[in-house]
Amino acid sequence: MTSSERMNGGEAMIRAAAANGIDTVFGLPGAQIYPLFDALYRHPEIRTIISRHEQGAAYMAMGYAKATGRPGAFAVVPGPGVLNTTAALCTAAGCNTPVICLTGQIMSGFLGKGRGHLHELSDQAGTLRTLIKHADRIDDPARTSEQMNAAFRIMQSGRPGPVSVEMCWDTMAGEWDVAIAAGNDVIDRPAIDADAVARAADLVAGARNVMIMCGGGAQHASAEVRELAEMLGAASTAFRSGRGVVSEDSDCGVSSAAAMRLWRDTDLLIGIGSRLEMQYMRWLSMAEYYDRPPENGPKLIRIDIDPNEMTRFMPHVGIVADAAEGVRALVDAVARKQFRKGDPDRIARAKAGARAAYEEVQPEIAYLDTIRDVLPRDGYFVEELCQAGFASYFGFPVYEPRTYVTPGYQGTLGFGFPTAIGVKAAMPDRAVVSISGGGGFLFGMPELAAAVQHGIGLVTVLFNNRSFGNVRRDQQEKFGSRLIGADLDNPDFVQVARAFGADACRVSSPAELRPALASAIDADRPAVIEVQIERGSEVSPWKYILR
Repeated sequence: MTSSERMNGGEAMIRAAAANGIDTVFGLPGAQIYPLFDALYRHPEIRTIISRHEQGAAYMAMGYAKATGRPGAFAVVPGPGVLNTTAALCTAAGCNTPVICLTGQIMSGFLGKGRGHLHELSDQAGTLRTLIKHADRIDDPARTSEQMNAAFRIMQSGRPGPVSVEMCWDTMAGEWDVAIAAGNDVIDRPAIDADAVARAADLVAGARNVMIMCGGGAQHASAEVRELAEMLGAASTAFRSGRGVVSEDSDCGVSSAAAMRLWRDTDLLIGIGSRLEMQYMRWLSMAEYYDRPPENGPKLIRIDIDPNEMTRFMPHVGIVADAAEGVRALVDAVARKQFRKGDPDRIARAKAGARAAYEEVQPEIAYLDTIRDVLPRDGYFVEELCQAGFASYFGFPVYEPRTYVTPGYQGTLGFGFPTAIGVKAAMPDRAVVSISGGGGFLFGMPELAAAVQHGIGLVTVLFNNRSFGNVRRDQQEKFGSRLIGADLDNPDFVQVARAFGADACRVSSPAELRPALASAIDADRPAVIEVQIERGSEVSPWKYILR
């Protein structure tokens, strides 16, 4: 039985977070959450990393969660502090990332009064509920463990996603009798429909050319998906969030560009933890709404933990299940049947053909090849919305689960650099490389100070083409070269990085990048490598992303 102790609300929140496995909190202190940060001071076993902007703190927590598969945590003041984090929260929601926001509130007696207290919002939790999975307020500190455990359960059950828990200023500062219980140990998963598995196995048995499409929901199911792919000789691919589930240097692992070549004669697609955006939106139609199983193209099996996915895009057979459990059930069912194994030469030809074709995407592919050669197999690569980032969707091979970090369908410009700080904080013994364009890097550049202060050895490769490259190309091709907001006067990034105390250098070719990147990774210090790119010189990667 857990005994009660006298403590303030901030202490209770931090102890409950620790009971749920939180060992790192990113954030910024402020008036309404002073007791929470004082509790962090008194619990040095929890690493506290101070960002320079609330948005940066939330992105760092997301990076921590993406890298580890465990919940990430950040703490910021309410009102504008919380609102500053919403770009990161919607990105975490889009990427199904378990993140918890710990925040404050105005004095409890003034809730809903509209008095104009510091950082007051009319309905903070209600606002957050439009973006994230769950938002709660602890009014009775005796229920702190109960409500925090519920938040962690909701965050990790079904389709994972971000949550928030707030506490009023006076409640957080007051002294209370609080019992901190053990953390949540329940993650809700749906029961598997054996009939659905049997029908899926029948489709597999009748197929000739199977493709597996992995999304972020398959990251923890790498072993099971690899077994299925190898058993069937099936090409296994991903667009962004599912990359690395099956290594792209294996016989079955293929880039999205190679998968595009295999799509025409694919007669069965197995989507695992994926919205299937690539095949049915990017390759077919962004406007088509698939409210019934697709009539043209391959038969479709979906394995997804979210039952709503089966109504948003109906498959021929849907298995509502955790990816690892659902794939395991399908493997076992298929193993009892006669089936035709795929042709490995067909997959190999597609891989070779795709690589030869996208070699034209220069200089991006040459730089990505260099980064891939230098970065260890288990190193982390954090992409960003820039020309090299888009080319990396298909042109940067990924070998291990979780090692390719992306904003998913939110496409959040500026997410990359602060998110990568969180990745490196979570994985200090792994190499982490962030790529960015000059425009996106400037969104989060102040977080260089956080990286330097906390000794976070992230290496950033910054492609400076002095423009928003996609905007510039679109305005040239579609709007008669009427350029507005496309060209940028950027600072000297090397001088800026050194002013923050980071290592920095400038290169102008892949050959120059190679030793610079290797040296920066070995030094394990915050570093910025600026790559000079001639404005407008990059070859468009888009024909290898959109049909």
